[in-house]
Amino acid sequence: MQSNVIFNQNSAKSYRERMMEKMEKAGYRFVGKRKHSAVKICSWCKSSLNEKGHCYKQKFYGIESSQCIQMSPTALVCSENCLFCWRPLRYTMPGQGDEWDEPSEILDGCIEAQRDLLQGFGGNPNTDNKKFYYAMRPKHVAISLSGEPTLYPKIGSLVEEIIKRKMTAFLVTNGTLPERLQSLLDNDQQPTQLYITLAAPDNETLRKTALPMFDDAWERLMASLAMLEQFKRSVIRLTLVKNLNLVSPEGYAEIVDKASPDYLEVKAFMSVGGARERLAYELMPSDSEILDFAENIERNSSYKIIDHKEDSRVVLMTRDGKPKEFLPGDD
Repeated sequence: MQSNVIFNQNSAKSYRERMMEKMEKAGYRFVGKRKHSAVKICSWCKSSLNEKGHCYKQKFYGIESSQCIQMSPTALVCSENCLFCWRPLRYTMPGQGDEWDEPSEILDGCIEAQRDLLQGFGGNPNTDNKKFYYAMRPKHVAISLSGEPTLYPKIGSLVEEIIKRKMTAFLVTNGTLPERLQSLLDNDQQPTQLYITLAAPDNETLRKTALPMFDDAWERLMASLAMLEQFKRSVIRLTLVKNLNLVSPEGYAEIVDKASPDYLEVKAFMSVGGARERLAYELMPSDSEILDFAENIERNSSYKIIDHKEDSRVVLMTRDGKPKEFLPGDD
C-alpha cells in the first residue's frame, strides 16, 4: 500500500499558516503546543443551547448536542480531498518529520477551548441555563472536525484518554489507514462508536468523489470495512451528491451487507462551508431524494429504515430493522 504523495515541508508550512488563519476566522480554535489539533463549536451545539433543535446523533444515538466536543487531532492533514467536505481547505499529508502532541494535552486543550468558546452563551437570555451548566461539562467527543484522525499516530491513546475520563468517543475515518484500525483492535482501544465514510460504491467513483492521495485507496477502504464486525459499535456513513456518488444503490447495498455495520447512515451532502466552493447548491439531494435512495438500498440489502431526521436530510438503517440502541446513560 504505497502513497503517491511527495512531501515538501517548507511549502507545507507556509500553506499551513495560511490555512490556520483562514480556519481561525471561521471559528476554529487550535490547541496544543504544536497546533495540529483543533476544536470548533458545532452549529447544533449552539442550537441546542438556545432550544432551537439538536443534531441527528442526539435523535439516533442519544448524544446530547450541548455536551459534545467536535474536534480533530489532525485538523490540517488528510489522505483525501472529498468534494463534499465542508472544511475550508485543500489537505496535504503529514510531513515525514512532523512532531505530535500527547493525547492528554490535546484533550485538555479541547475541553478548555470548548468552554472558552461557549462563554458568550452564559449571559444570553435565550440560553437554557441548565443546558449551559452541563455544556461546561462535556461528556462526548466527536473526533471528526477536520482532516483524517487516524493519521495521528497516537489515535488509540487519544481514544483511551477520552474513555478514561468517562466520556464517549465517536471516531470518524475515511478508512484509508486500515493498519490504524487494526491497532485499535489489537490494543483494546476501541472508540465508543466507529464511523467509516463510504464515499462511493466503486473505485472509479471514489477517485472522482474523494480525490484520494493513496493509489490503492479503494483496497484500503475495503480492508477497513472488513474489520467493522470486530468493533463493538460501528456505522457506515454515505454522504451523497447528485451527479457524483448518488448512484448505484445496489452497489452500496452489496458493500454494506458484506461489512455488516450496526448502523447505516444515508445522508445528503450539505452545501455549507468549503463544499460551496466545490459543488453547486443544486447538487445537494433533497430529503425526499435521500429517502428514495435509502429505500432503494433497503430493496437491495438486509438493511431497513428505522429513523429519519428531515432537517439533516439523513436516514438511519439497521440490519433487519433492528431497533436502535441509545448509548448507556444517554437515554
